[in-house]
Amino acid sequence: MAMTEEEKSKCRKIIHGHAAAAAAGNLVPIPGVGVAADTVTMTTMAMALASVLGGSITEAVAKNMAVNAIISTIKKQPVRVIAKEISKVVPVVGQLVAPSISVAMLESAGWLLVQDLVAEREKNQQDKNLELEDGQQPTNRGGHNFRYEKKFLE
Repeated sequence: MAMTEEEKSKCRKIIHGHAAAAAAGNLVPIPGVGVAADTVTMTTMAMALASVLGGSITEAVAKNMAVNAIISTIKKQPVRVIAKEISKVVPVVGQLVAPSISVAMLESAGWLLVQDLVAEREKNQQDKNLELEDGQQPTNRGGHNFRYEKKFLE
């Protein structure tokens, strides 16, 4: 089940809003504070995105997802991350560069999270359909919950 236009719109608003919040956190001219701001912002973003896509995740799982998304983004864009942290030691310039790089990174990581959540939702739906075809009753998961607990706690 692909994303609806309404889901895309809600996800876009969540991602943009959280990216702006991370940019504000990256205005602090101390190296390392930006990564902390990005992590906190990504954690709340993951929880909000899961909610939009019909699931629920715990804060611990959201934090794991956020860290994994940030690590994935850092691996894809290492120069940006290094430039963001180094720029903070340069007065004024760092306060312009770091937030803009953070916005780009959070946007990218946010859409990676959306892709992952949609893939997980589709997998869960396929599992549910297979259970129904076999004549078995679907397991009651208390509504639709993503199965990230297993994936990230191993």
